[in-house]
Amino acid sequence: MLSHMAKKPKSDPRKYSRLVVDGIKQTPSRAMLRAVGFGDGDFDKPQVGIASTWSNLTPCNMHIDELARLAAAAVEAQGAKAVTFNTITVSDGISMGTPGMRYSLVSREVIADSIETVVGAQGFDGIVALGGCDKNMPGCLMAIARLDRPAVFVYGGTIRPGANKRDIVSVFEAVGGHAQGTVTEQQLKFVERTAIPGPGSCGGMYTANTMACAIEALGMSLPNSSAQEAVSDQKRDDCARAGAAVVKLIQRGIRPRHIMTRKAFENAITVTIALGGSTNAVLHLLAMASSANVKLALGDFTRIGRRVPVLAELRPSGRFSMSDLVAIGGIQPLMKTLLDAGLLHGDCLTVSGATLAENLRHVTAYPAGQEIVRPLGNPIKRDSHLVIMYGNLAPDGAVAKITGKEGVRFSGRARVFDSEEDSLQGILRGKVRAGDVVVIRYEGPKGGPGMREMLSPTAAIVGKGLGSQVALITDGRFSGGSHGFVVGHLSPEAMLGGPLALVKTGDGITIDAERREITLDVPASELKRRRRAWVQPKSYARRGALAKYSAQVSSASLGAVTDLE
Repeated sequence: MLSHMAKKPKSDPRKYSRLVVDGIKQTPSRAMLRAVGFGDGDFDKPQVGIASTWSNLTPCNMHIDELARLAAAAVEAQGAKAVTFNTITVSDGISMGTPGMRYSLVSREVIADSIETVVGAQGFDGIVALGGCDKNMPGCLMAIARLDRPAVFVYGGTIRPGANKRDIVSVFEAVGGHAQGTVTEQQLKFVERTAIPGPGSCGGMYTANTMACAIEALGMSLPNSSAQEAVSDQKRDDCARAGAAVVKLIQRGIRPRHIMTRKAFENAITVTIALGGSTNAVLHLLAMASSANVKLALGDFTRIGRRVPVLAELRPSGRFSMSDLVAIGGIQPLMKTLLDAGLLHGDCLTVSGATLAENLRHVTAYPAGQEIVRPLGNPIKRDSHLVIMYGNLAPDGAVAKITGKEGVRFSGRARVFDSEEDSLQGILRGKVRAGDVVVIRYEGPKGGPGMREMLSPTAAIVGKGLGSQVALITDGRFSGGSHGFVVGHLSPEAMLGGPLALVKTGDGITIDAERREITLDVPASELKRRRRAWVQPKSYARRGALAKYSAQVSSASLGAVTDLE
């Protein structure tokens, strides 16, 4: 009798694969697997799915095939069997400002669903997931949390800076500069040709690097995985270590929900704030917590944000790139500082098999004289830049990114647009003027559908020289590269008849970050009259992925997930 037909042991590292390949009745399964390279001995090994997001669609993911092979080889060196499979990616940077951007947030759900589907169907005992572009990372973690099988996440790494330290946001802002007449066509072409030098995710503390850091702080990637260049020996070693780590997690029976606890999510929020990370972290951490059955709400960001300062001087609002942070030691010294100050939960378990405090025990401080991460006593901002607002424009909440450089209060007149495209044209053609509050609506999770990012409008505003003179509010969301006085995720969204749907050009709007209020200065009686006259617009999509998403998606205030109970 072959060993793979033996009885189940007391401690079973093959809890799932055994159901697929053991016993007489599973002979057809083994026959199929022999055709893809399984030998007799492989059926006795734990199986690890290597979830790769490789494609040549985008620089963020173009190198992940090599990283997946390194992780797979390390899994097999530890005596397990690796099986690599792919899932999709789409590029925010490429689709930004077009109808295709509607698919960006949708792709997070598709990625999560597809990884869950493959791992569940094939009976893998563990997972190594590799992500590069923005939605890959939360998509991978949502699947990992749902499946709750031993898993390690590997970040594909940051891109190196382009010429003159440019990056993708430089390109978007140069478009606005061209419209203003401060950037020539020749200069714009030079920026286009030199800003993106090779593989890796966008190089500031934009959404990809924000989420990589949050996931490391959460404990679901190995120390320093978030702060490595995509093309580096350190990133290749990270993949090899991840392959070895997942096998140890299988042997020890350590599952994601042992790691992805409420305290771990609080750690992720804390590190995100200290780094000045993207507003998208709010949306994605809520979604990841939902998948892990952890209760997390907008109020937790406010509660934690009151005591956590912004310390990192990173783009888009700061001067430095992610590669600069990598060069001084990444986020580990920052986390050690936060831990020593009592701002992190050191007892949280991580995928290294050790606690966060144990991982940080021997971490040394940043080099003397560095200007990228400030000391706790001299922060950029003494509390969080992620400001959760409420008011008659956002009864269920909104998310602002207020670093302090924009000021803390803005009051102006509404300039209303019913789509991102209309707003961009209005900005580039000079319809938006100093003192305006640009309103972009019907771009929420259901209304967009897909909650498009507003990098094109915000970058155009900066490029036009209006960055400090204009505010922008939307039921859509923002790229991690957006900066300025911006408020997104207004809930309920306009498509559901939220107050944003009732705003008219010329209305007064006040945004107060200190009071955490966003207010439409229109009498309640007038709003009641407008509501009676409001007619819901027709949906953008009637069939297909966008229509299914629109029908299922929850409010942004709940993470815009599609599988709420």
